[in-house]
Amino acid sequence: MSGELKQVIEQISKEKGMDREVLIEAVENAMLQAARKKFGYLRDLEVQYSDEIGEVEIFEFKNVVEMVQDTFREINLNHAVEIDPEAQVGDSFGMKLETRNFGRIAAQTAKQVIIQKIREAERNIVYNEYKDRKGELITGMVRRFERRDIIVDLGRAEAILRYEQQIPRESYKINDRIEAYILDIPQATKGAQIFLSRTSPNFLTRLFEVEVPEISDGLVQIIRAVREPGSRAKIAVYSKDMDIDPIGACVGIKGSRVQNVVQELRGEKIDIVPYDEDSARFVCNALQPAEVKRVLIDEESRSMEIVVPDDQLSLAIGRRGQNVRLASQLTEWRLDIHSETRMKE
Repeated sequence: MSGELKQVIEQISKEKGMDREVLIEAVENAMLQAARKKFGYLRDLEVQYSDEIGEVEIFEFKNVVEMVQDTFREINLNHAVEIDPEAQVGDSFGMKLETRNFGRIAAQTAKQVIIQKIREAERNIVYNEYKDRKGELITGMVRRFERRDIIVDLGRAEAILRYEQQIPRESYKINDRIEAYILDIPQATKGAQIFLSRTSPNFLTRLFEVEVPEISDGLVQIIRAVREPGSRAKIAVYSKDMDIDPIGACVGIKGSRVQNVVQELRGEKIDIVPYDEDSARFVCNALQPAEVKRVLIDEESRSMEIVVPDDQLSLAIGRRGQNVRLASQLTEWRLDIHSETRMKE
């Protein structure tokens, strides 16, 4: 083991990007456990890795005494002097043990502990590398499928895209490129796990940040975004610069910017509406493309009754109520849609 140990440590450190000291500590702990299993837990044992010779040395320490009462912790002075002529009563006397006599069980124990320590160190590396990246976009490759979840290879780590975080009706194959939003990185007992999402409204806003320089520069702000993934989304935008049209900035020349986002979201329709501090105006904007005639506001219940022309009723409500539902989520007001005829009645 000693002949190859230094080479193994160097190789693992390079391939896994792990600190050599972490690996050396793992080896020392493994050999200490193996030694205790071989020689007994009552002995005072110490393990040291010698980088110079690439070998783990195991020492047993005993106190030098005139008369031995505890054979595991004490050594007779005469015996100690035979080994070291300068030994004196009261000294802590160290003797190097022969590691080649550990046997198969001890070697297996050492191997298991080393593997465990390496895995723990790898998980800590993953957590430390990604813990501050929560909320970012990330791109990986589809590595495999576990039930209906997708395991994504990020290079240094693997992430999980759960079924409920996948856009409905989208499908992937092994080695497909996949872009997602880092939803959470909890550190569990088995190490850090990276959870991704393609259904989060934040995924939509991050995509616009990439496509629209005015957003990444802070000139245009996305106030809120809501989605029914794979079907339709609404975002409310606001410009801090009066000379910049927030909708035009998000749409881009000939719709190039918004189309790039739509393509990534598998054709999800996106309504970009101007944010307004006036709640009624904001609601009217959110219900576009439907035309609104009147708005009746109930501040106490935070609800609004919206009156639209008869021929605009189905457009305002949307298919299966989708348009008004998303508008309500976007504005955070409860909305009831009525036609002019109905209101007159």
